[in-house]
Amino acid sequence: MADLKTKYLGLELKSPIVVGACNLVADLDSLKRMEAAGAGAIVYKSLFEEQIQLEALEMEQGMEDYNDRHAEMTSLFPNLEHAGPKEHLFNFKKAKQALTIPLIASLNAVYDVTWVDYALELEKAGADALELNFYSVPRDFNANGKTIEDQQVAILKEIMDNVKIPVSVKLSPYYSNPLNLIKQMDETGVNGFVLFNRLFQPEIDITNEEHHFPWNLSTHGDARLSLRYAGLLHNRIKADIIANTGVLNGNDVIQMLLAGANSVQVVSSLYKNRIEVIAEMLADLKTWMDAKGYKSVSEFRGKLSDATMNDRFAYKRAQYVDILYNSKNIFETYPLR
Repeated sequence: MADLKTKYLGLELKSPIVVGACNLVADLDSLKRMEAAGAGAIVYKSLFEEQIQLEALEMEQGMEDYNDRHAEMTSLFPNLEHAGPKEHLFNFKKAKQALTIPLIASLNAVYDVTWVDYALELEKAGADALELNFYSVPRDFNANGKTIEDQQVAILKEIMDNVKIPVSVKLSPYYSNPLNLIKQMDETGVNGFVLFNRLFQPEIDITNEEHHFPWNLSTHGDARLSLRYAGLLHNRIKADIIANTGVLNGNDVIQMLLAGANSVQVVSSLYKNRIEVIAEMLADLKTWMDAKGYKSVSEFRGKLSDATMNDRFAYKRAQYVDILYNSKNIFETYPLR
């Protein structure tokens, strides 16, 4: 019988499927269904800087209103930088109590002090690990790539110096050289990398002439970028690798593990196919392992990574050249009309 156990961030997981941060995890019943379906761990929905600052603003305004009515009591209320989203932390604690599998906290901040403060708050709330969302939406013409990367590495180092639980970084693919940034971050001792953050993109409704933001769920084939980098990074960094985006079925899970990922994150498939699809994906993985004679995930993980393959071009530019030279094959599937 195939053993699906794996390790991620030093945590023992009963399976390589981790539920990624999403609104589904805010419901306790859904959390229990995810665990029952076989999820190895769950990432709780992100705590965003905007939540922190909005709550701070509301609290400060409330205090100021109160002071206006009772001016003689002004000195009793110090000016707070931020009060913190207590509701988020409260709900996180409830989720932690409802589960027996690891619960990972996701943090999405902007200011240095906020990252550290709330990393510590989430650690106190019982998080088994932290997932830091690092990305930078271009909006400043004067900020260069090195400045942005140096700031993110510095924030990571400071968090690593302050918390005792494992830390992972969820990156976007939009760096000049993601491999170089990952190497820099790996040298800090970070425990894992999530490849990659799926960012929401704007869209315009031409009928109403306004912006709208549709759900940006993954589709088949979206996993290829994560697959490439999982394959390139396996056995080349100390940190663990978790593949995210486009993992929709059991075949996608198997591909990511063969490339070298320690585990995978799923979100879109849960929305599209219900939470119990986790059990179906794991059943497919078990069937494949039994057919191949694999007793454990470690026996084949990374078997088709760049570090273990004789084909040095599998993850490199040469494959594009090969595709271009063999472009006639596409017309067999999609004939010209």
